[in-house]
Amino acid sequence: MMLTSSSSFSPDVLACQTVLKQDYREAMSRLGAAVNVITTDGPAGRAGFTASAVCSVTDEPPTLLVCLNRGASVYQAFERNRVLCVNVLAAGQDGLSNLFGGKTPMAERFAAAAWSVGLSGSPMLDEALVSFDCRVRDASLVGTHDVLYCEVIAIRNGAAESGLVYFRRAYHRLG
Repeated sequence: MMLTSSSSFSPDVLACQTVLKQDYREAMSRLGAAVNVITTDGPAGRAGFTASAVCSVTDEPPTLLVCLNRGASVYQAFERNRVLCVNVLAAGQDGLSNLFGGKTPMAERFAAAAWSVGLSGSPMLDEALVSFDCRVRDASLVGTHDVLYCEVIAIRNGAAESGLVYFRRAYHRLG
């Protein structure tokens, strides 16, 4: 596929070249996404946060992309530990998502569910839809976030049949 420039864009498309933050956020609320709790443990301590900015990069080697705000309270732990687990939440786990997405103390976040330890040392949610245990292989700085490239070293599929997605600023059951 070859990308070329064109002068045939309509005025509506050209207006998108100066996107306002609130317009971008409203548009992104219409992009449904899986809800994930990203966890780490290691020399910098145990930490976790809720994220929807997660996707597959490649299957050779199996690699996920995770976006982490550099202003987040958990940033230093993830930066120093260099390992993480992407725990994809199952339907009905919106309460856990809210705990990890807010200002709840870390000990309370982890006390709200059962966890195992993955190969990386990161916490794996026992009731997750699926957990991807990873080593952070690379990172790119983009705006306010680090884009983490995470090589998957272990996968654990859960028993849940339905996933949790976030769409239009609300949780929804999928499946």
